[in-house]
Amino acid sequence: MAPKQWIPLEANPDVMNQFIWGLGVPEIEAEFNDVYGLDDEMLKLVPKPVLAVLFCYPDSQERRDAREKISGSAEMGEVFPENVYFLKQTVGNACGTMGVLHAIGNVKSQLNLVEGSFFDRFYKSTANMDPFERAKFLEENREMEDAHSVAAIAGDTEAVSIVEEHYICFACVDGQLFEFDGMNPLRHGPSSSDTFLQDTAKVIQSVIQEYPDALNFNVMALSKIAS
Repeated sequence: MAPKQWIPLEANPDVMNQFIWGLGVPEIEAEFNDVYGLDDEMLKLVPKPVLAVLFCYPDSQERRDAREKISGSAEMGEVFPENVYFLKQTVGNACGTMGVLHAIGNVKSQLNLVEGSFFDRFYKSTANMDPFERAKFLEENREMEDAHSVAAIAGDTEAVSIVEEHYICFACVDGQLFEFDGMNPLRHGPSSSDTFLQDTAKVIQSVIQEYPDALNFNVMALSKIAS
């Protein structure tokens, strides 16, 4: 049987905000904002504190192969902190939703998710599952598939069935900077709530350098709204 395919999400804070607010993040608690530049001056403009970062960049077979090789090595020996939340990606074109799930899943202790909401139920239901069981749970969840579909057609650009970009998520867990996509978490070294955005920007800059002729990059920060 062919793997399930969803419509890709547009890299747009308005789309992502409606998505997460509808699934259980209180609108007064957190929101996605565009990051317009990766130098220190532009990073100062991003609302703080930043809880997680989504990065959308051009997909390429070379980077997928390299990532798969690293991922395989991680599977053979890497031990991650218990607080790292991760699920495998088994649904095509779902990397935007995967990024959101990894973002919220790894910072939910800093958010007051709406009780009984999708996110509240999803993370409680999958808390003791392994990454493959979580993937199957997501793949069979019609509520998330419907929410993803609504978000996918809410953007400014025409929805497409073939995706040429890929989302990854960054979060700081137990003092370490982690990168998440649908393969395996990657550890990028020490970080903290104070340096998280700058540390993430350095990793993103190194990825951008791999695509000297590309322009289609997008960085969004999930910021906690000051009460």
